[in-house]
Amino acid sequence: MANPANSMALTAPLRRYFVEGWLSGLPTVVRSVEGAARALTSQVTEPALMMRRRDVVEDLRRASTPWLNGMLEMLGNAAPTGALSTRMQSLGNDLSLVDNSTIESEILGSRLALAMMDKASSEFSDLRARVTSVEQQDELDAHDVLRPHVISRVVVNAWCAAGLTLEGWRTLQAVLHQEFAHFAQEAYHEGNHWLLNRGVRPEIDLRPLVRRTRNTDFAHSGSGGARTETMPERPTASGAASTRAASMPRPPAAREPSEALLGRLNRLVGRQLPGFGHTAPQPVSSKLREAITDAQQSIARRTESSGTGAMTTAEPTPALVEELQRRKQALKSVASTPVERATIEIVALLFQSILTEERIPAVVRVWFARLQMPVLRVAVGEPDFFATADHPARRLIDRMGTSVMGFDPTDHQPGDALEKEIKRVVQVVEAYPDTGRRVFQTVLTEFERFLEHYFKNENEASRKGVSLAQQVEQRETLAIQYTIELRKMLNEVPVQEGVREFLFQVWADVLATSAVKTGLQGDETKRMKRTAADLIWSASAKVSRDERAEVIRRLPGLLKNLREGMQHAGIPVDKQDEHIQNLNNSLAVAFTAKTAAIPHDRLKDLMVQLETLEELLPDAADVEIDESMVLDLSGYESSELEVVAEGGSMPTAAMLAWARELQVGSWLMLDYRGRSEAVQLAWQGMRRQLTLFVSPQGRGILFQQRRLAAFLQAGLLVPAQEESLTTKATRTALAKLDADPNRLLD
Repeated sequence: MANPANSMALTAPLRRYFVEGWLSGLPTVVRSVEGAARALTSQVTEPALMMRRRDVVEDLRRASTPWLNGMLEMLGNAAPTGALSTRMQSLGNDLSLVDNSTIESEILGSRLALAMMDKASSEFSDLRARVTSVEQQDELDAHDVLRPHVISRVVVNAWCAAGLTLEGWRTLQAVLHQEFAHFAQEAYHEGNHWLLNRGVRPEIDLRPLVRRTRNTDFAHSGSGGARTETMPERPTASGAASTRAASMPRPPAAREPSEALLGRLNRLVGRQLPGFGHTAPQPVSSKLREAITDAQQSIARRTESSGTGAMTTAEPTPALVEELQRRKQALKSVASTPVERATIEIVALLFQSILTEERIPAVVRVWFARLQMPVLRVAVGEPDFFATADHPARRLIDRMGTSVMGFDPTDHQPGDALEKEIKRVVQVVEAYPDTGRRVFQTVLTEFERFLEHYFKNENEASRKGVSLAQQVEQRETLAIQYTIELRKMLNEVPVQEGVREFLFQVWADVLATSAVKTGLQGDETKRMKRTAADLIWSASAKVSRDERAEVIRRLPGLLKNLREGMQHAGIPVDKQDEHIQNLNNSLAVAFTAKTAAIPHDRLKDLMVQLETLEELLPDAADVEIDESMVLDLSGYESSELEVVAEGGSMPTAAMLAWARELQVGSWLMLDYRGRSEAVQLAWQGMRRQLTLFVSPQGRGILFQQRRLAAFLQAGLLVPAQEESLTTKATRTALAKLDADPNRLLD
């Protein structure tokens, strides 16, 4: 870790290195965008979209060089210092009025930054942690060139400066997001390696993770005693929530304890073998490469029935471990360097721990066994396997592990589809032995996509709950969209306040309910929009006898439609009565002509806007379902779906971050409504504002993000696994090497 006095001497060159990486890579990114854009023009689609794609390809052909030069110039100015110019920094801080195109370009830049973060979140988080640790800062500066939104602003500003249109950007948005996000991931990965090569690993404060025993003991060491402290154990199901909260581990820091373990491992091995831990790829001797291939094929034959490719489920774990142990000795005998022999030993220890994990079902354990040789091949050739917990091989093992490791192994078995997918993933890894980390990254992405599909469509325990949760999200998202658009529509229209609030707080939800049940253009949805128009007209000032008579004539039908809409939205009868009474009061005010009249032309425009309201709705991806707009989801409660509307404690920022980081397939222990049970995360909505867990019996439990963080904060929701598979395996291997370092040299 760098001292504060020379921290900038380390991080300033990092920023220059980061910017120079972008400068050298941007020409390739631009060419990739052009190629992908041309490929889009060959796809069959609607004529209007096809024409827009052809136009933007032509524009890009003309302006790609100015666009590239603009990006290079803006970033080139940052290369000497690693910071953008003052002019670029001030773009986001101007408090004067700006035109719509500027706002739109900021929105598009934000979306690009989000896409980059989605792809490179773990790499960026690690880089940010290392830089802030070295600089002893809580956070990166808002205009730091390391931030994705700063890079994205450069990309969008240069696009506009080159004469390319925002409409053209939107046409190619998916392509632009994919290409820049992919390169951002590589850039952050290289930045992390640059720091790791210089020994930068954040110092991790493990004190929040340590539980002191009630009776403090002292262990004699040398001339003095040391207080014994133990890592927290998973609390029993019957333990009190307060005890659980006090002793539970905090997974927002899980990556850092994993990195700390790897650091200890590297230091321990480095004392025996100074050459161990270099992160540059190392050539593997041909003899060892062939021996790994032979071992892989032999293990595959042993774990398959002859000629069928089916697993031999009777293969006992001790026999597998013994076979892998024999293979380890054979591999070490052909290794050409001490580092190779040490790598073989460490990987063998990792998998010995993984294969003896009782919570992994036996039918899946053999597939983990078959991963040992592909992982060894990567570890020998890519030493950074031991440098970062985010290596894709480690992440793949952990993701598969969390998906199959239920809290009670006697009750939980993976479904056929999940078992087949794990089998497919392992076989793909085995089939591409020379691609290194890339094949692991590819199948990891595929496995995560599979899990989303699996819980949504194939898993019997979760399918119904996911469907219900998606309906909740769709309805709440539409309700917020309708509210936003109604507010804009009525912003300068003299509508009585009681009617205005009813439309925003009640009728927007009624419209959303109708849209979910019958479609955005369904007859019922259209009827509810006409009802809104009738209500607005009825509540405007009525100065003539004919207008008042017309209101009286329409009133029974209006009240009937209002009742039916609220009933379909699940509003209780007593609440309906309250809303109707308030509306009657508003209509009475209109009768006395105390409200302002709505001009006929303006009223006519409102009717047209309501008829075409769906065309005006904001993009669902831009809508956040949060407690400021949705206070109560309890109306969705049913025998198949529980909505968690209370409980927990005020969440910290770390708990909110943890809530967003939970992954589909993870098993957790939930204390709720007098039950303590294992639940599996089956679905997350857009921006993870809603999260669904399911019990093994198929009951769904739905959380909003802040409530989920509150349960994590209070210890009412804790991971079924204290540590990931690879972290636990690393800890076990470290203990064995601590006890007998000479096994590295055997």
